[in-house]
Amino acid sequence: MTGPRVNILGGNAMAHGAHSSIGETNGSFRARPSAGMRPLCSLLGPETCIMEAFLVALSTIAIAEMGDRTQLLTLVLTAQYRKPWPIIAGIFLATLANHTAAGFIGVWFGRYLTPAVLDAVVGASMLGMAAWTLIPDKLDGETKAGGRGAFVATLIAFFIAEIGDKTQIATVALAAGYSNLFAIVAGTTAGMLAANVPVVFLGSAFASRLPMKAIHYFASGLFAVLGIVFLVRAIM
Repeated sequence: MTGPRVNILGGNAMAHGAHSSIGETNGSFRARPSAGMRPLCSLLGPETCIMEAFLVALSTIAIAEMGDRTQLLTLVLTAQYRKPWPIIAGIFLATLANHTAAGFIGVWFGRYLTPAVLDAVVGASMLGMAAWTLIPDKLDGETKAGGRGAFVATLIAFFIAEIGDKTQIATVALAAGYSNLFAIVAGTTAGMLAANVPVVFLGSAFASRLPMKAIHYFASGLFAVLGIVFLVRAIM
């Protein structure tokens, strides 16, 4: 077969053939140009690349999720059903499905751009996310389960609420920037769980004590730093 293929392991998992403009690794996907590799990954190896992508995804999504509409949805579902484990399972599967699709789109899109253009696009996206994070989120109010159980209601409601949400858009941008579907989706899913599981068990007692304004400023600053990093890479 010909044409670009999506890499689920990241640019530096493709050390074989990385110095060519287009190459094959294990016959499963084409390598990106070596110029597009991340500096830390190039110096310290593929394990560092995977860990960097995972930790960046986890931290940014966990912080951005605080006060987000999906976290507000978690509060509503918890109050309505009072069944923590089915709700957590629904959040996990909905996030995994949604962010896998988002990550796939990001990695696929990134392969059609040169490294410099890709970094510029991701950097601009991150700066946009920094501004978006400062806008308070509201729940649309369409959270009625229609007779469904806690798991099914959470799965459907959470998946729909996450479509077009800032955490989904951030997943697309991160996957495009790091070209590592597995690490990014694992990190963003873990970040969503880190932000929502305490809400499931502690409810509004947890959410009401969080300094949401400070968290939003911190999340905005984190996205801004990431945006600047990618823009600097694009220029260099």
